[in-house]
Amino acid sequence: VCAIAHVTAKTMSHEEADCRKGSARNIHDPATRELSVVVPSYNEENRLPLMMDEALDYLEKRQKKDPSFTYEVIVVNDGSKDQTAKVAEEYCKKYGSDKVRVISLEKNRGKGGAVRTGVFSSRGKNILMADADGATKFADIEKVEEGLKNLRPWPKEMAISCGSRAHLEKDSIAKRSYFRTLLMYGFHFLVWFLCVKEIRDTQCGFKLLTREAALQTFSNLHIERWAFDVELLYIAQRLKIPIAEVAVNWTEIEGSKLVPFWSWLQMGRDLLFIRLRYMTGAWKLEAKKCN
Repeated sequence: VCAIAHVTAKTMSHEEADCRKGSARNIHDPATRELSVVVPSYNEENRLPLMMDEALDYLEKRQKKDPSFTYEVIVVNDGSKDQTAKVAEEYCKKYGSDKVRVISLEKNRGKGGAVRTGVFSSRGKNILMADADGATKFADIEKVEEGLKNLRPWPKEMAISCGSRAHLEKDSIAKRSYFRTLLMYGFHFLVWFLCVKEIRDTQCGFKLLTREAALQTFSNLHIERWAFDVELLYIAQRLKIPIAEVAVNWTEIEGSKLVPFWSWLQMGRDLLFIRLRYMTGAWKLEAKKCN
């Protein structure tokens, strides 16, 4: 298994041109915004408006209260087959391209690939990952920001604050079938055993990173599908980046792209390969420099 993991490992080339429209890579450059919000979107024409309305309403009110606060929202259309790009571009027209940007990938890359594309194009001092379904209340960004502040002093300006649904686990179990509960516990065990021991909920899509932490982690990221969160936090632990886990409000929204059995089977395989590929040296961590 170690040999297979090593031989089949692919080293990602993050500087390659991969048919992106509207992409501008500048994660290596100094920040020009206080906050960048990266929203990976695949066939989200129905759920995206609710999330965008809530997020932009919050961000606009915050900017009016504090004019020094600047932001951008980057919607990464991950090869959608519906009208996701068109919906996102309407917000770009309404709020201006300086506040809302749309990057379209011609082919579906997976959530990890979409988030990485958005992060590489970010201009923010802090970068927030936020799911297009709006399952997490956007105002909870204040909670993860507080979690980030509590980690100070940040070593080399690196820190990560993760939204967490772990406090809601008992209620969610009561609504799930025994099979899904078994799969959930199996996945949590594999995450703990193979990769990340300090974070209870690695999969919540509400994560805030300092610019330097985003540069170092995403530049080393390989997984592009569902397990990318785990590799991201595994890399952060290896780089000794401090991580906070903060409870956030979360509501399950219909329309999830996650297929319980097959998606979790794929994630289980990815978790094993993450550990083995770093252990065998097929994947190595490299320090990146800002301009």
